[in-house]
This record gives sequence, structure tokens and C-alpha cells, in this order.
Amino acid sequence: MKKNVLGVLVDATTYEQALDAVLTAARNRRPFAVTALAVHGVMTGVLDREHGARLNSYDLVTPDGQPVRWALNLLHGTGLTDRVCGPVLTERVLRAAADEGLPVYLYGSTEETLDRLVLNLQNTLPALKIVGREASRFRTARPGEDAKLAARITGSGARILLVGLGCPRQEVFVHAMRPLLPMPLLAVGAAFDFHAGMLRRPPVWMQRHGWEWLGRLALEPRRLWRRYLFLNPYYLLLLAAQRLRLRPAAPPAPVTDRPTEFPM
Repeated sequence: MKKNVLGVLVDATTYEQALDAVLTAARNRRPFAVTALAVHGVMTGVLDREHGARLNSYDLVTPDGQPVRWALNLLHGTGLTDRVCGPVLTERVLRAAADEGLPVYLYGSTEETLDRLVLNLQNTLPALKIVGREASRFRTARPGEDAKLAARITGSGARILLVGLGCPRQEVFVHAMRPLLPMPLLAVGAAFDFHAGMLRRPPVWMQRHGWEWLGRLALEPRRLWRRYLFLNPYYLLLLAAQRLRLRPAAPPAPVTDRPTEFPM
């Protein structure tokens, strides 16, 4: 069930419910857009209403970060006991896909990361069928390129598409490609890097207590310092304002029109 967090509609869901929704769409060959949002992901939708409208058109938006789960509990009394983070959901989806024989397609990141990711997945999930992989072009899609990409993915026999382009590029990509693909599309964030062994995840205690951002900041200070030191306090301020009804947080209406330009 979707709940309003600063104008972004986030689903009060669990790992089991999210996994079931993805697998149901895969079995039924149905388009299904999924993303997992931490504070940074939510704030991209807050600061950019157009992007917020895209996020609000998603079929499933999970609370990736503990602060987003706390917001669902504080604002809406959802009683969630755990978040649903992208890397863990990705692993569960891949394990289920291997068990059910549902082929997957990987899109995004770099060739080096994909090489290591595929090798790791072949070692840990030998039954998993990876029917295609493409690294990011790190540019905007050219006219007609989206249809050709959709034809390659569909022609591969894939039933699940995993997209690792980073936030918010991957959410724009999934929103643009969803109408062209009869399968769930998951924007998985840094999951490719984590499962490829390119990034280390912070300790479990940090993840459980909402300090994962600090662990990631320590690992990638130059890339992440602006995101965490400015957006996190602003998020808390806006959250307090919504809780006290001092600031309207009306969600932008979901948008279904495909963008003419999107990152690849």
C-alpha cells in the first residue's frame, strides 16, 4: 500500500511481499516498474517534481533506507520492522529466478563490473540463466535506440530486467522502458557493485540502526559527501514539517508519458 513520504509515494511492504509481486509479474510477462529508495532517492523526487511524478507512477517503491522505513512508521503507523533494500531484494529475486528458471537480463554499470558480477553469480547461483548483459552507454538515448534495446531484451527470452545505472538515472530509464517490455524492471542502485565485489557494504549493525549512510560516506567520501551532509538534514527537517502539518506534501500526480530523452 502506497504512503506519502514528503510527496513521494512509497510502498509499506516487506521483502516477501515485494518478491512475490516481482515474481508474479515475471510469470505473467507483465510490465512492472520497481525501485528501492533511500533518503537520497526520496529527495530526488522532492526537489524535482517532474521526477517525483515519475516515481509516483512506479508499480512498487520499497523503503530502501531505515530513515524511509521510520518515516512510514512515524507518519502512517505502518509498523514495518525492516526495510526492503535494493541489494538484498536483488539477491532474493535472483535466487528465486534461479529456482524457477526465469531468465534475467542485466543492464548498466561498466563492462568490468558486469564481468565480475556475472562470474560471482555463476559461482553462487549456477542454475541462474543470464540471457543478456549490456553496460551503460553513459549518455542519452538516441532516436530509435530504445526500440532496438527493447527488441534485444525481449528477444533474449528474459523475464526479469535488472538495471544498475545509479539514482536517479536508473529510475528515468525504467520509467522510459517500462511500456516497451513485458517483464518486471528493477532499478537496483549499487546492487551490481556490491554483488560484483566492487563495493563493500557497511557492517550489519550500521545497516540496522540507520547508519549505513555513514559507512558508505567513509568508503566514498568524494562522491557522497554532498549527498549525505546536505540532503539528510533537509530530509529530517521536511519530515518533521510533514509530521507537524507545517508543510503541505501533496504528491505530484503519476505521469505515464514516456520521456523523449533518457539516460542509457
